[in-house]
Amino acid sequence: MHTRSTALVLAVAAWASPGAARAADTRPGAQLARFATEAGRPGQADAGRAFFTRTHGGKWSCASCHREVPTQPGQHAVSGKTLEPLAPAANTRAFTEQARVDKWFRRNCKDVVGRECSAGEKADVLAYLVGLTR
Repeated sequence: MHTRSTALVLAVAAWASPGAARAADTRPGAQLARFATEAGRPGQADAGRAFFTRTHGGKWSCASCHREVPTQPGQHAVSGKTLEPLAPAANTRAFTEQARVDKWFRRNCKDVVGRECSAGEKADVLAYLVGLTR
């Protein structure tokens, strides 16, 4: 009994510890709030839609892979791999793991914008995506 209760306490402590990586550790709205706080302003859905759909000096936009309205599956522009819908209304797993959110923003912004996106740009894109309905 002592071993089971010790294991349970350790499991709960690991789950609850700040920074512990785990599946579905957040919500899209919490990610939006995090980036808005970092930016010092709320995300703006119209600005996010504009950012998402235009190119930024290169040949790709976010929509190149994730579609103009990302409530349907997308397709990677180079590999052709099918991508799950990016909008949380169409994909309940979208933006639910902070580590993945950070990883993919970092990678995709470098591909699309040629640099990491600012917190304001991330807040705007998330405001757009969170506001979409199926």
